[in-house]
Amino acid sequence: MTTNAHATGRRAVKAVIPAAGLATRFLPATKAVPKELLPVVDRPVLQYIVEEAAAAGITDVLLVTGRGKTSMVDHFDRRPDVEQRLEEKGDLERLAAVRRTSELADIYTCRQGEPLGLGHAVGCGASHVGDNPFAVLLGDEFVEEDKPLLPDMLDLQARTGGIVLAFMEVKPSETSRYGIASVAPSDLGDDIVQVTGLVEKPSPEEAPSNLAVLGRYVLPGSIFEAIANTKPGNGGEIQLTDAMFQLLQDGVPVHGIIYRGHRFDTGMPLGYLQAVVTLASRRADLGEEFRAWLAEFVAGGSKG
Repeated sequence: MTTNAHATGRRAVKAVIPAAGLATRFLPATKAVPKELLPVVDRPVLQYIVEEAAAAGITDVLLVTGRGKTSMVDHFDRRPDVEQRLEEKGDLERLAAVRRTSELADIYTCRQGEPLGLGHAVGCGASHVGDNPFAVLLGDEFVEEDKPLLPDMLDLQARTGGIVLAFMEVKPSETSRYGIASVAPSDLGDDIVQVTGLVEKPSPEEAPSNLAVLGRYVLPGSIFEAIANTKPGNGGEIQLTDAMFQLLQDGVPVHGIIYRGHRFDTGMPLGYLQAVVTLASRRADLGEEFRAWLAEFVAGGSKG
C-alpha cells in the first residue's frame, strides 16, 4: 500500500488528552484532586504534557474529562487575583510562570460520561477534531523536554497519512506489562519501523518483539469511524488498539518511532515518585541541595 492513497501533507495541530479515569491507585489523594494535577516538583503532570504538545506545534488541546475534574481546566485559566498579588510583590519569575499556563494552547473540554475504554475516550473528540489528523497524549506520561518525541511523530504522520505510534525497548521479562508490537523494517528513517500487529501484554515467550507502546499516538481522522465500528471487548470497553488494527487491515499504513529518551510514567505511585525525584535532582535551583540530602538519606544519615 503506497502512502499517497492517504491524506498526506497535513501536520496535526490538535491533540486529545484522555483524562477521565478515576486513578484508584492514588486514592484517597485523587478523591478530590485529579491525578493529572498531582505536582511533579512545582508543575502538575498535565502541564508537562500540554507543554510537550505546545513545544511540538500543537495549538489546540481537548481534555476528555470526567466528574470532579473541572479543576484541570481551571489550571490553564487566568488568575488575575494571583497575578496582581505577584506583580505587587515584584515576584516576576512566578508571575511569568503563572501566566504561561494560560498561554500554552487553546484548551477545550468534553465529558466522557462513563469510563468505557481508551477508544471510547478518543472517540469523544470526533466532533472537535473532525477529519483532521491529531495527536493523542495519555494523561499520565511525558518525556524529557530536551529529547522530544512528538515533533518526529507529527512529521512522520504528515508524510505517510497513516497511524504513527511510539515505542520504547523493554526487557523481555517486562513484556507482560505492555502492549507489544510486531514490526518489519522501514526505509523511512532511523528508529522508524513498520508496524504489522499489536499484542496486548504477551508473555516473554509469546512476545513478537521487545517494543512496548508508549502513551503517544498520531492518528488520521478516519480513526473515528473505526472506533464507531469497534465492538466492546473485555470489561465492556472499546479499545483504541482494536480500532487501529481495523485500519491496519484496511490498508492504512502504521509506523512506529523507537524513542531513545526517558519516559516518565506517573500512572502508578512508584513511577510518580521516580519522576519527582529525577526532575527535582535536575533542577538548577534546588538540585544540588536535594541530591546532597538524598545521598545522606539513602546512606541512613538523615531523619528528615
